[in-house]
Amino acid sequence: MLIWQVDFYRRPDNKSDSLILWDLFICDVTGSFRYEASCRQSQANSTWLASELEKAIKQANIGQLPTTIQVFRPQSLSLIETAIKNLINNSNNSNNSNIKIEVEATRRTPELKKWLQKKGYSIAIDSPPPIPLPENLWGEEWRFGTLPAGDITEFISRPIPIRDVPDVLLPMNLGLSSAQAIPGIVIYGGRRSMQISRWLQEVKPIALNYIAGAPDGVVLEAGLAERWIVATFEDEEVKKAAKNYEQRKQEARGLHFLLVQPDDSEMTYTGFWLLQKE
Repeated sequence: MLIWQVDFYRRPDNKSDSLILWDLFICDVTGSFRYEASCRQSQANSTWLASELEKAIKQANIGQLPTTIQVFRPQSLSLIETAIKNLINNSNNSNNSNIKIEVEATRRTPELKKWLQKKGYSIAIDSPPPIPLPENLWGEEWRFGTLPAGDITEFISRPIPIRDVPDVLLPMNLGLSSAQAIPGIVIYGGRRSMQISRWLQEVKPIALNYIAGAPDGVVLEAGLAERWIVATFEDEEVKKAAKNYEQRKQEARGLHFLLVQPDDSEMTYTGFWLLQKE
């Protein structure tokens, strides 16, 4: 599997509106391959982008197309998707083959973001105000919880139908001790447990954050820029638990989890995600 991380966006330091430039950055997940190119705004379209992607493939000298293109910037996503379709069509027409490239919308493009920051680019994404979850996705109950870091590997070996546990977020890969408490949120979904988990799988959870307000609440960061209100509360004990949750996140280098299960029997689990805010 060959994964590339790609960004195509207007240059932030254009000095003149008469010469607006767009920059293309391509790298692999290790940063061992990098490709960059620029064009005027009048050229910033899917045709130019497909042509540059083809040049990048030739420069990489890999003899194959990437299997996955990861994109973190919402404003770039549709243009890159169209360019990939053009590239695939051109390749299929010339080779009579059935080539597929997946475009993955994800915030987790660390190598690309590190490169962009060195170049002076902002990697911040404007997020809309959070919106409530649809009623059919409400669980029966929820609570804050913890898991010892040393138990997570054993826990994820259980038969959990839906899960997302990136290797980079495993406690051992973050340098956390086995005794470190990893905070999280547990949702008891009852009969809707699988429905909730499948929806979460589609929106791609990134982080669960406590937001103080009137009322206080827990907000799910998902996808490229989506925000959902998971719960609201005014109870002082719950507020105290929420503050402890955020403190534990800091102590665990931001690592936390989301667990969906039918009930509190601790016998079956439906969905599990390891999370860390970008």
